[in-house]
Parts: sequence; C-alpha cells; structure tokens
Amino acid sequence: MGHMIENLSAEDWTKLLAATEQAVREAVAAEVMPRFRQLASHEIDEKSGPHDLVTIADRLAEERLTASLPGLLPGSVVVGEEAVSADAGVLDALSGTDPVWIVDPVDGTRQFVHGDPGFSTLVTLAHGGELLASWTYAPATERMAVAVRGGGARLNGRTLRCGTTVPGEVLEIATSHPDFTSLEEDRSFARLVVDGVVPRPCGSAGLEYLHVAQGSLGAVAFGWENAWDHAAGLLLVAEAGGASATLTGEPFRIAGGNALPFTAARDEATAQRVLELMRSSELPRKREQGGA
Repeated sequence: MGHMIENLSAEDWTKLLAATEQAVREAVAAEVMPRFRQLASHEIDEKSGPHDLVTIADRLAEERLTASLPGLLPGSVVVGEEAVSADAGVLDALSGTDPVWIVDPVDGTRQFVHGDPGFSTLVTLAHGGELLASWTYAPATERMAVAVRGGGARLNGRTLRCGTTVPGEVLEIATSHPDFTSLEEDRSFARLVVDGVVPRPCGSAGLEYLHVAQGSLGAVAFGWENAWDHAAGLLLVAEAGGASATLTGEPFRIAGGNALPFTAARDEATAQRVLELMRSSELPRKREQGGA
C-alpha cells in the first residue's frame, strides 16, 4: 500500500472500511433509492447515445460521495464517472501519487431507468495502481459486497468464494453488451460461441463480477476499460479466489492502456480458456439451432 495508507493502524484501517461502507449506504439512501421507479423524463439524459444514459440520481450520488470520501482519508481524491464525462483530465489522478476513490454512482443506469433492480453503486480505493478495497452495493436487492486486498471478499458479511468449474459444466460468460461494442470486439466475442460455452450480454458490470465471485457465473469478458466499471469487481473476484487477465495475458491496469478484450473468471483455467477462445484466428462454425 502507499505510504499514506501504510501509516494507518489496523484499527484505523478497520474504521476506514466501515466508514466508507456507511458513506456509500448514505449516499444511495439519499440520492438513488428515493428516485428508483420515480424518475421524471426531464431527470434522464443521454450522453454518447440513446443507450448511454445518465440520471439526476447518478449526478447527485456522485456529488455526495465526492464530498464525503476524501474526508475519510486525508490527501485522497475522487475519480467519478460523471466527473470524467465532464472533464477527461480527472482521469489523470489514476496515475498520480494520491490515494484514489473510484466511483460509479449508478452502474447499470439503463436498468435503473427502466425500474429493474439490477443496478449497483461501485466504490474502490486504489493507490499506485493497486486496488486496496472495494464496495459493490446493490440496494434494491439489499446486497453489499466488500473486498479488501489480502483480506478476502464478503457479501452481507459472509465469505465469498468463486469455486472451480466442474468438468463438463457449461461455461456461461457475460460479455460487453452489443450496444457498446465495436466490430473488432464483436469478432472476439463471436469466438466464444462454441460447444460448451454460452456467452450472453451483460447487465450491470458490477453485479456480473459479483456473480463470478459467488460462483454463479463462469466469467465476464469486456471490451472497454473504464476504471469505475471494473475496479470494484476485479478486486472482488480476486479476493474470492478468481483470476483475471487482458488479451495479452497481462494484469488489467486501472489507468488504462490495456490489450482488450479482457476477462475475469472463477479460476485461472477458466480465464485462460476464455482468452484462448478470444485470441483464436478463425471464427467458429455457427452452432446448430438448439445446440449447446
């Protein structure tokens, strides 16, 4: 850990983790849940296109977390999705020397807008490119997953373990939603369509990582690298015993510049299988209707 955090005693570190969880819960209770299934049309905007939405809940929850989190760790800064949308220079903090809070106020905004409970709030504490702790909060289903570097992962206080893939088990993979993929990414994901593998479009990235950490999903494979979408989940999967890597086999870098797509999976063997399929030079034969 960075020197600013190394100086924390074990007691202070425990207090910081608890205070962060409380700050996340309070922001969501104040700004997100009162607007769930209550949004007016003027409270929803498009960013890059009709599938890339932002709401007043996203903006106000991020503002609240940006105000509260640095006070928990003096000298820390916040990189939030909506702040980066307004000023890309905010991303520079990911490569800086200060501890960074990486915030996605509403991950799965499309689901949130449509009244679907499959959304989450993601917060990660990082320093020097290392992920130190993360919080994945799904308020509509009352789930809080917390991961601590070297300290394991828990869901509502219970230990999370990815488990291992059973031989012969069908491998389900959540991939980047086709609304957000390029032709090159589409080709990589098309290579996953082989016997024994079932790729499907992802929902909230944060919750898909949680499914991997729980062992209910074999892997995720994504073609974009926004830190706020992936930091919390990557640490959660790692601390639950899973594995991740970019297309070249290198660790994912939260500051960007990764070889894409990348995967996070229940175990190392599954991660390597997904990468090998996405690297393959030829597209597989189209499966017969009704095939595996």
